[in-house]
Amino acid sequence: MARQQKEVRNLQEGAYVMIDDTPCVINSYSTAKPGKHGSAKARVEAKGVFDGKKRSLSQPVDAKIWVPIIERKQGQVVSVDGSDMQLMDLETYETITMRIPDGEDPTPDENIEYLELDNQRKIV
Repeated sequence: MARQQKEVRNLQEGAYVMIDDTPCVINSYSTAKPGKHGSAKARVEAKGVFDGKKRSLSQPVDAKIWVPIIERKQGQVVSVDGSDMQLMDLETYETITMRIPDGEDPTPDENIEYLELDNQRKIV
């Protein structure tokens, strides 16, 4: 899995973070002042990129945490078949079968942006 380490204090809303070995996007980030015997703590509320589940994390601001490197790619719809579609990556020309998200109605030859991390993909 492509990832790197960062200090918790360097995280921002909208960035990605690993919580429970799942890539998540940060919805809110807040810090509490240091106490009498401890360091400042950060609270991170996030949502799973691929599963949509809410997760939270509370760590000291100087702790190290893993951040996934999620690639943003472009693809072209080749064909649509029921609730699935064939998508061709515009860089590698690889053909991928993906489920069509609710509310989307792709048409052949349409360009679509998607996220990819270790064979997990999601249309943006």
